[in-house]
Amino acid sequence: MSEQFDVVIAGGAVMGSSTAYHLAADPAFQGRILVLEKDMTYQRSASALSASSIRQQYSTAINIRTSLFGIAFLRSVGEILAVEGERPEIGLKEGGYLYLATAAGAAALRENQALQLAEGADIAVLEPTALLERFGWLRPDDIALGSLGLSGEGWFDGYGLLQGFRRKARSLGVTYRQGEVVGLERDGSRIVGVDLADGSHVGCGVFVDTAGASGARSLAAKAGVAIPVYAKKRCVYTFVAATKVAPFPLLIDTSGVWCRPEGEGFICGYSPDDLDETDAGEDFEVDWPLFDEVIWPALAHRVPAFETIRPGRAWAGHYDMNLFDHNAIAGRAPGLDNMVLAAGFSGHGLQQSPAIGRGLAELIAHGRYTTLDLSDFGYERITANTPLMENNVI
Repeated sequence: MSEQFDVVIAGGAVMGSSTAYHLAADPAFQGRILVLEKDMTYQRSASALSASSIRQQYSTAINIRTSLFGIAFLRSVGEILAVEGERPEIGLKEGGYLYLATAAGAAALRENQALQLAEGADIAVLEPTALLERFGWLRPDDIALGSLGLSGEGWFDGYGLLQGFRRKARSLGVTYRQGEVVGLERDGSRIVGVDLADGSHVGCGVFVDTAGASGARSLAAKAGVAIPVYAKKRCVYTFVAATKVAPFPLLIDTSGVWCRPEGEGFICGYSPDDLDETDAGEDFEVDWPLFDEVIWPALAHRVPAFETIRPGRAWAGHYDMNLFDHNAIAGRAPGLDNMVLAAGFSGHGLQQSPAIGRGLAELIAHGRYTTLDLSDFGYERITANTPLMENNVI
């Protein structure tokens, strides 16, 4: 006879662990929760390999609202996720995001800022003169406008957040087990159990797919649900500049190259246009030509002090990229009464994990969203072919 849990969550990184914590902390839920994670070291998890940043500079209201809740959560994470007086440390630094635009993109920055302000985000639009007053290291030759997060935006320790969620969830009675889901048992419109790679079987009342870049799509397919989510490689490079450059926000150059401080140096990256339906698979090799031929030239042009740098280590991780519209697919799975999913965060998963985890927990415990309505992220938009277009994708 197989074990039985009220909720089985496939994927124990930040999204699965946030869901587990929020569900276990909800007084309306009294059931047993099992989180299955195939690699408890999280060595290749996006939660551990991401640049771990948070912003409200989006062009869609739901993304702004989700991240506004996220920053409020991160500011209080020590208190919220404390266990027996031990508080998680995530090193949150609200250094801001600075988006730069040429004349062609200036109108979009102003339009985005109007929405951001309406939603309560603290974003300023700066003309070139004002930009140089704040950031004298900037080369403004082709810049018409900049958009700066004055508060509520910055970076943090994503792995620390994951471990904070995980430890708090376990303290609330959530069971974590190393295991890979290789099959689903379906009975009509319900998922009633999962088969694991070790040959065991676990029954479930609710099934949650938060398997990330490495497994969310294939797991959803086992339930008969098609999601356009593919693992895409992203590289992060480190360097130290010969000249001190400060203050320095998270810079989004007009080229698409991004850069932010990290310790005594900087980290940087660039997202290539790779919208084909292929997976990165086991490719975790660093693409050094991308740094030499694209990233460094763009940074040296924008920040003259970066013409002389000392490159350091680099690493590669995988985004769960939603090729449909680069936004999360979260909520109830179509055609199933007891399955919810969260996938396709396209690089926004860490900052959105507090709100998405809370939302999935509400669906399970209450049958509906009771705080922030996440319906815009629902699968229905894929069926209806009505993408939720986000213009500010990094």
